[in-house]
Amino acid sequence: MMMMMMTMTTVIFQDCSNGRPEGSGQGDLEEGVESFKAKDLIITPATTFKEKPDPKGLVFGAEFTDHMLIVEWCADSGWGKPQIQPFQNLSLHPASSALHYAVQLFEGLKAFRGVDNKIRLFRPHLNMDRMFRSAVRSTLPVFDPQELLECIQQLIKLDQEWVPYSTSASLYIRPTLIGTEPSLGVKKPKKALLFVILSPVGPYFSSGTFNPVSLWTNPKYVRAWEGGTGDYKIGGNYGPSLWAQCEAAENQCQQVLWLYGKDQQITEVGTMNLFLYWINEDGEEELATPPLDGIILPGVTRKSILELTRDWGEFKVSERYLTMAELENALEEKRVKEMFGSGTACIVCPVANIVYKGQVLHIPTMENGPKLTSRIFTKLNDIQYGREESDWTVELP
Repeated sequence: MMMMMMTMTTVIFQDCSNGRPEGSGQGDLEEGVESFKAKDLIITPATTFKEKPDPKGLVFGAEFTDHMLIVEWCADSGWGKPQIQPFQNLSLHPASSALHYAVQLFEGLKAFRGVDNKIRLFRPHLNMDRMFRSAVRSTLPVFDPQELLECIQQLIKLDQEWVPYSTSASLYIRPTLIGTEPSLGVKKPKKALLFVILSPVGPYFSSGTFNPVSLWTNPKYVRAWEGGTGDYKIGGNYGPSLWAQCEAAENQCQQVLWLYGKDQQITEVGTMNLFLYWINEDGEEELATPPLDGIILPGVTRKSILELTRDWGEFKVSERYLTMAELENALEEKRVKEMFGSGTACIVCPVANIVYKGQVLHIPTMENGPKLTSRIFTKLNDIQYGREESDWTVELP
């Protein structure tokens, strides 16, 4: 069985070969998905507590709260009971498939302390559903997304004082699912661990919130490809991108602009989705973003921006292919208004320059206000921090 010793610094995993743990029976989902249940949650409170960091000095992902959520799974016995325990190291077998073959996935969402002191999650069901899809693609065990969300809410409630008392900081939530079977065979894992950790965070970029970034791009590097896993949130999409990111930094750029195909389609910006606000080839005012064709991550912020701007009905909103040639031509003809990345970490991030083929292409985002980028940021920020009521938020019970 799972063991917890308050003097230890590791989580010891159960031997799942001796039958089904108590309380981990078949789930009652309509599609017959077996899942752990939030009602079975076991909470072991910490006995020592870390000092809360100053919200003004937070570095993204460097501080962690006092507790974590863990749920074990094995093929013979299914899901064990979910447990909230003191934050600590994991103890993994050196042959665990997550370490060798990247059999793992993760999610990223945030909790916000509103101006009314209520704690809100922003569209968390979309993250849970995306995590479910990633689990299917990774051959890892599936679960009831709602049960996981309820467990996460209990974890945040226990560590609620870690949600910054600030409207420029938040609590980042990192659910992770990894294969833990101790075998070097390349196969579907028979053991897995789901865990959730929390981290108070400030602005994602060291330059601060809403400062423009420069992008570096080279078509020899590809983030994702047709038939691959670019539309799932798995670690294998990110580690291999670091080499290009380092080259971008050597060229004094903050992020990589990822291209794809012989026509050099514009796809994503670093770990963000991309939006271009321009006058298109037909003379129409348009907000465009690449379509979800299998190589683009279906971002929650991306979806929110599309829904917001379509609801405004003030200009054309498209999911369409964009190429570097089209962008260069639009810049020459002064048809580009703004360009920005979007994601959970930054909400929106304006783009000022693109280094391409040894030249600097200037994007006039900041010269144009940036009117649209600022409007989108303000709207989403107001919803997340409770200045505006919205059914996109879920309040902590």
